[in-house]
Amino acid sequence: MYRIEQVAKTIDHAVLKPDQTLADLEANAKMCAKYGVFSMCVKPCDIKAAKELLKDSDVKVSCVLSFPHGADATPVKVFQAQQAIEDGVDEIDMVMNIGRFLSGEYEYVLQDIKAVVEVAHQHGILVKVIQESGFLTPEQIAKACELSYEAGADYVKTSTGFGPGGAKPEYIDVMVKTVGAKMKVKASGGIRSWEDAVAFLDQGADRLGIGSTETVLKGGVADGDY
Repeated sequence: MYRIEQVAKTIDHAVLKPDQTLADLEANAKMCAKYGVFSMCVKPCDIKAAKELLKDSDVKVSCVLSFPHGADATPVKVFQAQQAIEDGVDEIDMVMNIGRFLSGEYEYVLQDIKAVVEVAHQHGILVKVIQESGFLTPEQIAKACELSYEAGADYVKTSTGFGPGGAKPEYIDVMVKTVGAKMKVKASGGIRSWEDAVAFLDQGADRLGIGSTETVLKGGVADGDY
């Protein structure tokens, strides 16, 4: 049996919808502090504000990078990482270049991830690689995990929450089997109930990306698609 506090400590609470305002950021930061989630995951422009809002709590600030398609050129991703670190981010969730991966350009994808990891690790910042598993076959999910590991990333992550599929047990199964002994795994996208959350933890996920955190922790079922 999991306690609310235990599950909260695995959650990166997502405040990533394009229409979420600074007032939304403030309301979400209060909720994050109240429940003691691990981090609040924000858009890059919101890192400084989030750090200020959460300064009296233990909640970390994570951010997305090259979100949601991973399509920025590698030097742009490196600059984004440097800017995020300068703004005070604690962890970075970068999107793998999905189109290049599906083109079979594995060396490009490897170097793209590695470039961000090298900058982040110089500052002790963890990097999670979002592969958008809903676009991939099980074999491709495994390959993306292997590339992320080879590039030195700390976590593999299912999805942005804006692509197809979200987090599914079969995706987590492949991730855990492929790199679970040497990397951490984050289930993200469409986790809308307590049952969903604890099922992923039982499967071996180390972190959960959730947008409806309060509803989930209260045992309800969230509406919507994120």
